[in-house]
Amino acid sequence: MPEIYWEDAFCAEGNNCFRIGTDDKGNGYISVRGQEDQYLTDSRDALRNLIREIKAGKADHLL
Repeated sequence: MPEIYWEDAFCAEGNNCFRIGTDDKGNGYISVRGQEDQYLTDSRDALRNLIREIKAGKADHLL
């Protein structure tokens, strides 16, 4: 398992909380808060775009 450096949780309306993280190799990670051992990984750019859409209210139902 890679060493993941998690940021503080972001919580949207309805308590949909998630965290994003990175590792030393430049990979990006996203997880539901409290379940950081179960995560998705992709490039930082791909996850950054996903987070922007979620924060804009376009994909909140996915979490």
